[in-house]
Amino acid sequence: MKSLASIGLIAVFFVLCGAVADAADNVPPEGFVALFDGKTLDGWKGLVGNPKSRAAMSPEQLAEAQKKADEVMRAHWSVADGALVFDGKGRALCTAKDYGDFEFYVDWKILPKGDSGIYLRGTPQVQIWDPGHWKIGSGGLYNNKKNPSKPSRPADRPVGQRNRFRIRMVGDKVSVWLNGHLVVDKGVMENYWDRDRPIYPTGQIELQNHGNTLWFRNVFIKEIPRKG
Repeated sequence: MKSLASIGLIAVFFVLCGAVADAADNVPPEGFVALFDGKTLDGWKGLVGNPKSRAAMSPEQLAEAQKKADEVMRAHWSVADGALVFDGKGRALCTAKDYGDFEFYVDWKILPKGDSGIYLRGTPQVQIWDPGHWKIGSGGLYNNKKNPSKPSRPADRPVGQRNRFRIRMVGDKVSVWLNGHLVVDKGVMENYWDRDRPIYPTGQIELQNHGNTLWFRNVFIKEIPRKG
């Protein structure tokens, strides 16, 4: 009987631990702010063009374009089981706020041959893709031409399992940790939209995907004050 009671207590213990782990999702660590509350799309907007094309719009044109983009966003992005879910048919999901220097966490999960990325200050991108299909692994600054674009090593978990990025961006330097492994160490991120200029000093963060379902959760940010 004592053995059965002990087994019962152990089972209860693991159930409670699982409940605590689930409850911790979308709760930011100390010093960070949650960009996703686990329940709604509050704080997010649809994608309008790119930083260069948006800057060329009048306030009225941008407001009208944003209204249409938000309608498209709500048609293809949703929340399920505490995750942001993309159905593969719309455009990127963007933070409502622009950011300069920051540290950022995001968990993500993809399907076979999935191809996605995190745009920093509206610029592509920290790469996400199926490591079985693209052998170099995720986390590289994919659109760099002059500076290194590949991660130092594959650190992805198998497709269908959750991965975690920690991304630190200060100035034009980006460091990326994938599942605890440093795969980009202060790499220079280039301005994809205007190759002759440095990356924009501020901009939105975008969750992007190429025609495949994917999931994001635990999206946290801590802004880093600039000196001077």
